[in-house]
Amino acid sequence: MTLKDKITAEPGFQYVVDKIELMSAPGRRRMLMQPFIKDEAELKREYDNIGHVVECLKQAECNRAVAVIRHQLMQIHDLQGTLTNLQQNTVLEEIELFEIKSFTFLAMETAKAATEIGIGDILTIPDVDGAFKLLDPDKTRIPNFYIYDSYHPELGGIRRQLKAKQTLLDNCNGSDDERAALQREVNDLFEQQNTIQQQVIANLSEQMHGYWKVLQEAFDRMAYTDFLFARATMAENWQLCRPRLGTVETRYKALWNPRLRRRNEELGLRYQPVDIALQNGVCLITGANMAGKTVMLKTVGVAQLMAQFAMFVPASEAQMALFDDVVFCIGDEQNEMNGLSSFASEIIKISDTVTRAANERLLILVDEPARTTNPVEGKAIVQAVASLLEKQQSTTLITTHYSQLGLGCRRLRVKGFVENMSDAPLTPENINSFMDYSLLDDDSDDVPQEALRIASILRCNRELLETAENFLNG
Repeated sequence: MTLKDKITAEPGFQYVVDKIELMSAPGRRRMLMQPFIKDEAELKREYDNIGHVVECLKQAECNRAVAVIRHQLMQIHDLQGTLTNLQQNTVLEEIELFEIKSFTFLAMETAKAATEIGIGDILTIPDVDGAFKLLDPDKTRIPNFYIYDSYHPELGGIRRQLKAKQTLLDNCNGSDDERAALQREVNDLFEQQNTIQQQVIANLSEQMHGYWKVLQEAFDRMAYTDFLFARATMAENWQLCRPRLGTVETRYKALWNPRLRRRNEELGLRYQPVDIALQNGVCLITGANMAGKTVMLKTVGVAQLMAQFAMFVPASEAQMALFDDVVFCIGDEQNEMNGLSSFASEIIKISDTVTRAANERLLILVDEPARTTNPVEGKAIVQAVASLLEKQQSTTLITTHYSQLGLGCRRLRVKGFVENMSDAPLTPENINSFMDYSLLDDDSDDVPQEALRIASILRCNRELLETAENFLNG
């Protein structure tokens, strides 16, 4: 499974991916091919690499070298097709030789700058000096490529003759026969030059074939460097934290949702991070409507995806277990598919997830299951899902409005409305300012009943509210 496979799993994760500031097309392709890492040692190495680059970004003495690296990355073209031709021992075009020389120059400059700031061993860009020298016989040390006279003993002389004859032809005021004779000489010299140049290109292509492996490795490492610097830049700019690994429990302190926090900042609204601890088995989460339960599920999932795709996470502190996959059974994914109803698409997703959980260790996020069916069957479905997943090795979070489920699993409740959180009068426009999103352990088998209170705050029809209240009280 690669990042490309999960990029649309949740809009919040796609938001994160879209905000990663890559410098090149190869860097973006490398990002999309980033594997979902399940091996703790491999993930720690990636975190180490990000951490080293973050430290470089913080130090003023590294600014020049960092700018050099970024400048080289910005100039990288996608020469995978050229490298494939080189691997297949195809005679290259002159432009392809130019691409290779330009790339080797960029790779050498990047490796040099990386060594200056102590991250050369992290980038591990192989030495491509041999390939560069082959394309730079006159030791110009510039990225531009030209079929130099030094590639063939006759080439320089032919070019000088061609230039001289072309000058004579351009300035000739003689008869048509004289001009025709000069044109034949120019054509002949041009053909000789072209023949030799094609020989040179064929010879260079054959010699360059011996470098294709090191060039491919260098190209891959430069793409990795782009992705690495982009992740480190995001970690620094967003103040992401490095997760601690090797624990059974997953725990976040001050976890925040990147997309929602940015939106709230743009609107001048308050954003409240949350603390949450996850354990094997099922945890039911309850809370009032508008209490942010769905956002919390999405944020946990986005953080886990970021972590296992080798990124730092949006929290002040994080420790986490590793999973085989993150499964979202949330409204955004439960749209109608193939003409099925919302309940049909939802229950198929949940059914598939229950089946997978028998053989995989999953982080499962289920938002109000069976809410679109009748309450009697809906409650039974929630009970069935929770009881089956409780027996598995997966970690499952389920938000629900159903009470009296009779399940022995862990429960959390969103604290909800706190009327003294703001001095301003409570109105439909500022209702979120009175919401405390912190999570509390809850031993009750009942769920908060605040729907009518919210409806009252939203100034709904008074007769409607009073009638509902009468039915509620029996």
